[in-house]
Amino acid sequence: MSNDIYLVGTDMIRFGRFEDATPPKLAAQAALMALADCGLSMKDVQALYSGNCSETMVGQRTLQLIGQTGIPVVNVTNACATGATAFREAWIAIKAGLYDVVLAVGAEKMGKGMLVPKNSRGTPILTEGLMGSSTMPAVFAQMGMEHTRKYGTTLRQFAKVSEKNHHHSTLNPKAMYQRETPLDEVMSSEMIAYPITKLMCSVNVDGSAAAVLCSERKARELGLMDRAVRVRGSALASDPFTERNLVQADVNTVTRLAAQTAYEMAGVGPEDVDLVELHDCFATAELCHYENLGLCGEGEAGAFLDSGATTLGGKVPVNMSGGLLSKGHPLGATGIANIYEIATHLRGEAGARQVEGARIGLTHVVGLGSACAVHILEKV
Repeated sequence: MSNDIYLVGTDMIRFGRFEDATPPKLAAQAALMALADCGLSMKDVQALYSGNCSETMVGQRTLQLIGQTGIPVVNVTNACATGATAFREAWIAIKAGLYDVVLAVGAEKMGKGMLVPKNSRGTPILTEGLMGSSTMPAVFAQMGMEHTRKYGTTLRQFAKVSEKNHHHSTLNPKAMYQRETPLDEVMSSEMIAYPITKLMCSVNVDGSAAAVLCSERKARELGLMDRAVRVRGSALASDPFTERNLVQADVNTVTRLAAQTAYEMAGVGPEDVDLVELHDCFATAELCHYENLGLCGEGEAGAFLDSGATTLGGKVPVNMSGGLLSKGHPLGATGIANIYEIATHLRGEAGARQVEGARIGLTHVVGLGSACAVHILEKV
């Protein structure tokens, strides 16, 4: 029997606005849905890893709603990589031989409007005019402008990312928004931080997603291999030391580090990947991550997008869920929601947005600061 770990159950709620919900209530919904997906209950779960960025003890408070059995609970926070980190910790725990069945849950209740950095007292850090801006639109606008400086990437190409992802969202019943945004509408919407317009920004929403992981021995014992998805690679990276200004995180380098580790662990390369869910917090980021993940060569991201390679029916469809731009971005849930999307395609259960013949999928998420998680999943 191998030491492989399998995803046997996964689900997510439709992302949206839930005024009366709390993170534990959101997490409880997704947890029960994921358990139902594989026919298990809390009595079968040996440990819980809970991802949330805003509150304390969410994991324990979730179990108060769905069943307290005395199992160990670990609460995880890692910015936008929180959910993926919780998933990875669950994977590690089974890999280490501690458990056979582990539940990973991510949940978040988001405020409206722009996210701003805060100090330990919760007071916003005002950096405008001192070192440019550390607001998220400005950080990723700079990322896009640097790509334009080097390779001539255009506003139109950045806007096409949003047009594509919003189109994909119309095929996803769990996405927050499910409407087309034609290219002219994207380009003419309110300018937030050039070249990023409002329709090139991710959507702050409430949401939750969950996954049940199993050792191979236990998955076979429980008869769960028919719909199981193998976790073939799991990587987590942080920023390496450089002499640069340490205030500015480098999402390009941290992504390349995590991707290289995941590919090596899985024994595959980017040419083997059939579909990708990546961190399109802003449209500029998606284009840059085509290159960071090795989907195309340096400076080729714009042309790669223009070729149709990353849309449904293309060489390697990206963000079939609608991505963060349209599905929504509840920080603690995003990483597991990406895994849910890939697993759904590998199982052949994605309906109208199904990537035909998908066997290997990749998920990617970056928490600025930085933490990057990359997972490679394989159809059994």
